[in-house]
Amino acid sequence: MRKGTFFCIDGHTCGNPVRLITSGHPVLQGNTMSEKRQDFLANHDWIRQALMFEPRGHDMMSGGFLYPPTSEDGDAAILFVETSGCLPMCGHGTMGIVTFALEHGLLHAKTPGTLKLDTPAGRVQVNYEMTDGKVQWVKIYNVPAYLAHQSIYINITELGELKVDIAFGGNFYIIVEPQGNFKGIEHLSAGQILKYSPLVRDAINAKIQCIHPLDSTVQGASHVLWTGIPKNSGSDAANAVFYGDKAIDRSPCGTGTSARMAQLFSKGLLQQGDAFIHESYIGSQFIGCIEQVSEVAGQTAILPSIRGWSRVTGTSTITVDDDDPYAYGFQVI
Repeated sequence: MRKGTFFCIDGHTCGNPVRLITSGHPVLQGNTMSEKRQDFLANHDWIRQALMFEPRGHDMMSGGFLYPPTSEDGDAAILFVETSGCLPMCGHGTMGIVTFALEHGLLHAKTPGTLKLDTPAGRVQVNYEMTDGKVQWVKIYNVPAYLAHQSIYINITELGELKVDIAFGGNFYIIVEPQGNFKGIEHLSAGQILKYSPLVRDAINAKIQCIHPLDSTVQGASHVLWTGIPKNSGSDAANAVFYGDKAIDRSPCGTGTSARMAQLFSKGLLQQGDAFIHESYIGSQFIGCIEQVSEVAGQTAILPSIRGWSRVTGTSTITVDDDDPYAYGFQVI
């Protein structure tokens, strides 16, 4: 029996895939995108699994749906889906979804060049430049980011003891900086990052409870952000972000860049107004900035911005039929 047919626009943001799903939206219960996210996870997660996992997707696949805004002044709302779940916020995904939707006439800004988007993590404002029907860049003003935990020690098989920080930038990131048992991402292969990251994440989640103080449904350290020396002389820092079960972000990671800026700000290494050019594992760049200093539940936080670009690579029509034994996808782990 056919479960659904989904029309999609595929592309990437600075190298990392984005799939904008333009049909087959489930009707979601709730007044906010956070509530709607919980309804999606409870009742409609088969859609994410079918469209993100093999054979219709792959280990790095991510994307989302556009919904009507949940706020009176909003332009639209986004529900994010990817192999790791249904994220509260996704920076590279927002850039891609905005770009694809604008270029295909699926999204119309009330004020040209500016969008107010409702996400499960909260309100995100976007600026963009569009020339001759093409979006040149997208700048996201993200939700407040903050350093949640500092100097946590864990022991990892083969690596030994590691000291890590945990910061929130829309998701919780375990940040691993160069130290005795880790010399930097330039000294690790992609295979080693994929091998060690789940061990780091499991060790942290067994030791520390990461719960957002304003929304208890946003919990758990989901991403591991390894740092190192950039390939490009114009970059300020480099990272490799692990997510899901087998994915390394090909972009510099929007929420990861926000978390990294919050961590550096808390240590006095980055100031309000500073530009922060962040490099991905493949060398692509986002331009970050600490726009303002704020607070989250009495804790010092930053209001970060991230600027990047996206490109469309094609469109597809995907059918999910439960006569197919792999209708809801699979992973080879």
